Amino acid sequence: MTTWQDDASRDLMSLGGRLALLTRGEGSHVWDANDRRYLDFLGGIAVNCLGHAHPVFVDAVSKQAATLAHISNYFASPAQLELAARLKRLARTGDEGRVFLANSGTEANEMAIKLARLHGGKTGKSTILVLEGAFHGRTMGALSITPKAAYREPFEPVLPGIRAIAPTLEALEEAMDDSVVALFAEPIQGEAGVVPLPDGYLARARELTSQHGALLVLDEVQTGSGRTGEWFAFQRAGIVPDAVTVAKSIAAGFPLGALLTFGATSDLFYPGTHNSTFGGNPLASAVANAVLDHIETAGLLENVTARGAELRAGVEGLPLVSGTRGEGLLIGITLAAPVAGEVRAVAHERGLIVNAPADDVIRIAPAYTIGDDEVSEFLALFGEALAAVATTIPTQTETPA
Repeated sequence: MTTWQDDASRDLMSLGGRLALLTRGEGSHVWDANDRRYLDFLGGIAVNCLGHAHPVFVDAVSKQAATLAHISNYFASPAQLELAARLKRLARTGDEGRVFLANSGTEANEMAIKLARLHGGKTGKSTILVLEGAFHGRTMGALSITPKAAYREPFEPVLPGIRAIAPTLEALEEAMDDSVVALFAEPIQGEAGVVPLPDGYLARARELTSQHGALLVLDEVQTGSGRTGEWFAFQRAGIVPDAVTVAKSIAAGFPLGALLTFGATSDLFYPGTHNSTFGGNPLASAVANAVLDHIETAGLLENVTARGAELRAGVEGLPLVSGTRGEGLLIGITLAAPVAGEVRAVAHERGLIVNAPADDVIRIAPAYTIGDDEVSEFLALFGEALAAVATTIPTQTETPA
């Protein structure tokens, strides 16, 4: 008798491990094929902002699918227009702002690279600055601005003109000059281990890019759509970028991404320079509208802020925990030893889904809808996993001089 692992090995490309065969979900829980329940505190990697099978999501999919699901990009739909106007309002782009709806964060970042190239064509600039530790996607363009050797080296040569710098104010000051066409940055580097930019970084980046005629492009694929307790993380810094990309939580699990432009940057694209067959289709747009409306009207941003603070306080004092970082419900829990992989595995065995983006960091990105029960369950299961791993770490003793 074959197992689901056998089927996966036979039929799916070998691009990563699959931990379980999940068959259904409700709220912040999922069940596998053996009907074992897991508390999902990774949320599809910061995607399932309303949890699983939320009535708002289900109703939006059902109603729109029964009305109009897909049209070509030769046409517009009411849902598409409503979503573009909504995103402009939430991002505070002003009247000059524009929105392009894509299918993923990677696609949005691909378009942002083209935006930078169009700006370069008008200004004669060519260098794109990116930050070490960044992750912007795995297609060739997005990979070119993702300076992780393990991801890039098998596919080199990548796009030319990309320069990676340390995510520090000093490196930014040194690198920024009149040859730079754009700076790409994540306000919080999720895949690097939930690493926020230094205090004041975005404000200084805005000053320097404006001074040198470069674009400030922010990748808010993970941090956007309310994940940090603000609609966009850049709003906490009080700055206005030239462009921002968003995806993941924007439609609570329905594939959708977007590029938002501000001011004169909105005039760079013109007919023929970009488009997408599926991007901004009525079904995806309607779901995103319903999701974003619910986040706003149900006060979920306030819950994101409150529950994030509660979780950060709750893990303090647990075995192996050395600190936390991040904002809202994008949290990196730092460990006192490089055992994050072991903690993740033991947590999974106990029915808790988290992940380990770095050797000493556990990342959580639960639904915006979590309450007392989910927080209590997480702290209990996570504490058990930490305690179990802690017992396997040899006690260090001093060596006599």
